[in-house]
Amino acid sequence: MKKYKTEDLRNISIVGSGSTGKTQLAEAILFSAKAIDRLGKVDSGNTVCDYNADEIDRKISINSSIAFCEWKDKKINIIDTPGYADFVGEVMGALSVVETSIVNVCASSGVEMGTEKKWEYVQKNEKPSIIFVNRMDKENADFDKVEKSLKEKLTPNVAPISIPIGSGSEFSGVINLITNRGMVKGKEVEIPEEMVTKTKEYREKLIEVIASSEDTLIEKYLEGQELSPEETRRALKKGIVEHKIVPVLCGSGLQNIGIDQLLDFVVEYAPSPVEVEGEVKIEPNGPFSALVFKTFSEPHLGIINYLKIYSGKISAGSNVINDTKSSSEKLGQIGFVRGKTRIEVKEAEAGDIIALVKLKGTGVNDVLCDPKNKVSLPRINFPEPMVDMAVYPKSKGEEEKIAKALSTANLEDPTLKFEMNKETKEMILSGMGSLQLEVMSRRVKARYGVEVEFRRPKIAYRETIRATADVQGKYKRQSGGRGQYGDCWLKTEPLERGKGFEFVNKIFGGAIPSQYIPAVEKGIKQSMEKGVISGYPVVDVRVTLYDGTFHEVDSSNLAFEIAGSMALRKGVEQAQPFILEPIMEVEAIVPEEFMGSVMGDLNSRRGRVLGMERDGKKQVIKALVPQGELFNYATDLRSLTKGSGEHKMKFSHYEEAPPNVTQPLIEAYQKAKEEGR
Repeated sequence: MKKYKTEDLRNISIVGSGSTGKTQLAEAILFSAKAIDRLGKVDSGNTVCDYNADEIDRKISINSSIAFCEWKDKKINIIDTPGYADFVGEVMGALSVVETSIVNVCASSGVEMGTEKKWEYVQKNEKPSIIFVNRMDKENADFDKVEKSLKEKLTPNVAPISIPIGSGSEFSGVINLITNRGMVKGKEVEIPEEMVTKTKEYREKLIEVIASSEDTLIEKYLEGQELSPEETRRALKKGIVEHKIVPVLCGSGLQNIGIDQLLDFVVEYAPSPVEVEGEVKIEPNGPFSALVFKTFSEPHLGIINYLKIYSGKISAGSNVINDTKSSSEKLGQIGFVRGKTRIEVKEAEAGDIIALVKLKGTGVNDVLCDPKNKVSLPRINFPEPMVDMAVYPKSKGEEEKIAKALSTANLEDPTLKFEMNKETKEMILSGMGSLQLEVMSRRVKARYGVEVEFRRPKIAYRETIRATADVQGKYKRQSGGRGQYGDCWLKTEPLERGKGFEFVNKIFGGAIPSQYIPAVEKGIKQSMEKGVISGYPVVDVRVTLYDGTFHEVDSSNLAFEIAGSMALRKGVEQAQPFILEPIMEVEAIVPEEFMGSVMGDLNSRRGRVLGMERDGKKQVIKALVPQGELFNYATDLRSLTKGSGEHKMKFSHYEEAPPNVTQPLIEAYQKAKEEGR
């Protein structure tokens, strides 16, 4: 295929709320550009970008998908992103490597909470943006209403570039406000008579917005002079790059209307990689450097790494280094990507997006560069997981397979975390939401033939005491020959919360020989780890060993270990034991309109609201909440806030748990003991 210089590249992401037509828009772009010869449909499961089984079954995007097309001597790389919050990591990766984001808005449902969230991400990345009002052919489509909500909810800088001819079943084309011409069925037409006045009003607003972006032009505009086509083009592009103007176009991805105009606009006004001043400047003539922004495992191919080249160019067979992991890599095939299809090329230029296969140990956020010129590139800031689930195999003995499969999944998706909880002895998979984890479980089954089930994770409760007790632990056993004898007296007393465990040796006069003291302490610690009343570790206790007896022949380390264990159990039982629960520090970030509902929900979870503070348009509610009350909180918070709420949490401290929490734990432990479990 044709070689493209950096200035002839356009990298765009398509972002927006879930199920609003993003993938259909990407499909229409590819079809209009003749990159594909058939317009697929999401409902039919035959689009280029949604090609995985999970996506076809659910009719939603789960992974970001890369596809390129060629239009008017420019190469356009498109990244179609998921709309659902569970897959936000895919969006973050895409936004980090494009120069322009197309924010897709449904003409019927308008600006949704998901749209506002994606708009926040786009603004944080400080990238130019274009808004495309899609689905103008849908019933109840209302461009004027959507434009008003764009100004109110997203930015006052929106400027319609095209307006629809009709709507719903009557939608037939668009009017380009820059050229002042209509486009119906791929043909340029005169503006319909009934739309002349409306078109004039919209065009005057557009020219005013463009003129307002430059001091010299606003003076000319206010003096009643017309802007030349060159002045209009230059000021519009400059305004877009500087975020002073957010152009709005419209059409229908399903009907392939308005797509040619969108492509023309992207080629003409969206910046090339060298025209955007980002954290890192694209250097076509520099030494090679690239960032891996996505990793995915394909059947029969293995791991595929997707990269954005930041400087220089790269050829197949080149030797590079992975600067992140201090390892070397030899590049095999270089591919330009169109969904699941890869078109092999011999080399690629700075600013381009490529796929590499069979790299040894390279993953997301790794930097590849010329061995002689190490570079530093900004890493993608992925969000922390918000949902934890315990993972169990449906068939016994497959724990190792699951661990291997989920560790690989963690490499593909940085918003997933997999670990073995040493305390609860559970495998824990953490992610952004239940849908993401469900999709991952299906992927594990498909790739590794292992079925898993998710359970509510165990909570790491603790036991402690509130009183003091003096107890004896005596172990005596005689079974012919040499016996076992160990005898110790302990004092157990509570420590300040968070102090852990303290062992004090006050043996004098050889009541217990010094060689047996460590064994007593070992036995105490073993019993503390196993728990006494509910099976959870005992904490915040001082144990003083102050007396005991021994036998010259029968005493041993084992005997004193058992004696220490017995004494600890007695001491805890007699010192008014109770259970502690972990308390989490929670920050819920929500729009002001949902504050009441969110605070009420936190109170229902036994939470204590500590305060509130404003963060831009949102409120941050800070609270202390028992961990046991926070299961599925991410999903519940999204439900309460129509998808706009998010939260952070971290461990704070332990507090005494109420009877309604502790009694079931004690009863379950006692029952398990009786049954020999």
